[in-house]
Amino acid sequence: MDGLVMTFGGGGLDRASGIRMDAPRMGALLTGGKAQILPMWRGKPLIADEGRNRLGLVPHGHPVLAEMRGAPVFLGFLPDSGAPVFAADMTGWEPTGVDAAATAAFFDPSEQHHPALPMDHRFAELRGVMARLTPVEAEIAATARGILTWHETHGHCARCGAGTEPEAAGWQRRCTACGAHHFPRTDPVVIMLITRGNEVLLGRSHGWPEGMYSCLAGFVEPGETIEAAVRREVEEETGVRVGAVRYLASQPWPFPASLMFGCAGEAETAEIRVDPNELESAQWVTREDMVAVMAGIHPGIRAPRQGAIAHYLLAMWLAGQTD
Repeated sequence: MDGLVMTFGGGGLDRASGIRMDAPRMGALLTGGKAQILPMWRGKPLIADEGRNRLGLVPHGHPVLAEMRGAPVFLGFLPDSGAPVFAADMTGWEPTGVDAAATAAFFDPSEQHHPALPMDHRFAELRGVMARLTPVEAEIAATARGILTWHETHGHCARCGAGTEPEAAGWQRRCTACGAHHFPRTDPVVIMLITRGNEVLLGRSHGWPEGMYSCLAGFVEPGETIEAAVRREVEEETGVRVGAVRYLASQPWPFPASLMFGCAGEAETAEIRVDPNELESAQWVTREDMVAVMAGIHPGIRAPRQGAIAHYLLAMWLAGQTD
């Protein structure tokens, strides 16, 4: 399966977690002249060079950062140059002509240009560019989106309700009243390649783009194993019972903060009874039809986005490489 890509993991970013509490060193890294900073606006990374779609990393002191909210978050060191890389929250910037309906959609096609940046720099939906980023760029963008979203939604202590303040270079928040420490959350999610003979089970959620289907997925509950979550989620959503389950691969998924556990499961029943609260529809798709789906020529089904673990799992299944 040469050329098969699963984004967001394995970029080689040196996260250097051991130095996050060293505030003087963090300050020196940020202002020392080598720092590369990724501006993020409402979860969208800055993308540069319209033809190549590369991350728009800027130096410390760049004019665009004048509207940054809070201090930059330290992400780590680039594997090639060793330069420190940070993420900056630009959510406070208010561009003109924002389409509120587009920004609230499952996929936001709109792009925003900041006047302090060249014309080929724009804030763009990460889902739309993720497969064209280098592995380390994708890891940086996913990490930046996840950590900044966490800061945006965890400004108050879950224990006492008082305000919290960031520390450890942005990787912790401390309550200003009770002193409790809070850490970035990652939600475990199972995503399942459920097969029965020559067929694979696909479903679509409400509000997805027309024709888009994917592997079933769901959150792991407290006290539950990955295998049990696979069986429970598939039966809840489609009524299909699953027997043997095995782990295949994982992917960080920053929409907003999940870790996807890709599993293969063998269906023991075929009848589908869709729970309308969970899915819009589900169906068994033959291997032959799936070839057409992945090639983009099927008349009724669109494949999961390239770079997503669902696309990866289905491609591996078609290639006979899931055993």
